[in-house]
Amino acid sequence: MAPSNFNLKDVVRPNIWALDPYRCARDDYWEGILIDANENGFGTCINLDDSEISLPKPKPNDKDMNSDTHIERYPDPRQLDFKTLFAKFRGLSSPNGMFVGVGSDESIDIIMRVFGVPGKDKILVTPPTYGMYSVCAATNDLGVVKVPLLLPNFQLDVPKVKEALKNDPSIKLVLLCSPGNPTGSCITKNDIREILEFEDFKGIVVVDEAYIDFVEENESKGSVATWVNKYPNLIVTQTLSKSFGLAGIRCGIAITSDEIAAIINKTKAPYNVSTPASLIARKALSDESIAKMKENIGKIIEERTKLINTFKSLDGVGEILGTNDGNFILVQVVNKNGVPSSNRANKIYKGMANNEKVVVRYRGNEYGCQGGLRITIGNVEDNVVLVEKFKKLLNETIDEE
Repeated sequence: MAPSNFNLKDVVRPNIWALDPYRCARDDYWEGILIDANENGFGTCINLDDSEISLPKPKPNDKDMNSDTHIERYPDPRQLDFKTLFAKFRGLSSPNGMFVGVGSDESIDIIMRVFGVPGKDKILVTPPTYGMYSVCAATNDLGVVKVPLLLPNFQLDVPKVKEALKNDPSIKLVLLCSPGNPTGSCITKNDIREILEFEDFKGIVVVDEAYIDFVEENESKGSVATWVNKYPNLIVTQTLSKSFGLAGIRCGIAITSDEIAAIINKTKAPYNVSTPASLIARKALSDESIAKMKENIGKIIEERTKLINTFKSLDGVGEILGTNDGNFILVQVVNKNGVPSSNRANKIYKGMANNEKVVVRYRGNEYGCQGGLRITIGNVEDNVVLVEKFKKLLNETIDEE
């Protein structure tokens, strides 16, 4: 269980705890002649018959806002329909313990605003990790404590994390990316549990599971989203951007206790998720769409295995770093002596992007990622071109080392 001395009120910023949330028009009424929110009663300027727009056309005199056909009206501020579908999909006991936002980034930002007092409190991150944690901390005027992951598999250094938490009570949030970005490594469940149950930490543990659907789960690794009923100090963030292939709608979900969700939801902007995004998100949770999502995951994992084997066989490539639990791999470029070379990796990255129009991500400047190029698993055709162009750039850069 969570530490016996964990008290949510002690962790939330006092002004947030006392916040009287803004009540928007759609919090109260959805039906009838709606002339309470200063919306445009003559309808939208967009032609919904346009073939490029897939929104349903409003029915004449249809005033039922639950139909979501009137985009001139503000969207549902609670997103209860989506939450109910997502709770069922993830096997959660209730839709009440959720926040729906504009991608995982909004979840991360609002969590920091709720729990971190600007100019006073800190977060703890475990490099190499998602760069937006530090960016959000900076914009919220929070300090950042860094405890690097253990190499070579990028796992949590539990003793050092505990030491940092014990010695610095100003740390209010621990942010764990699992599977990690750019590492591709899922953090073991036992290590996450140890931090959640650490008696000397009274703050919140955030587990970012953006890539969780690509994990081949077993007893030691996989999602901890269902743990929120057991651990009142846990927040799990997920997204529809990756496995669902919906990066363009920007839909992220924070899963936590009902109490924390209520605080986050009263802090958010009232209409943060648009009607089109909500419509698409709910369609993604239909049986048909979930089946397609799982089919695509299978294809990505198959291509991931093929690419790992291919890159391992190439002269100029060292290790495939991490445990490869995401929809990408972290390829280590080496020089002619077999030593990891960030210089060569950067040249390959720039040459592929500028000359070959194949764009990967350079990560050689991050801790433990020397010579690292993060490569997203593409479709079959894209991966054939990727390998061809990568081999070409390896040959062109070998004499420059």
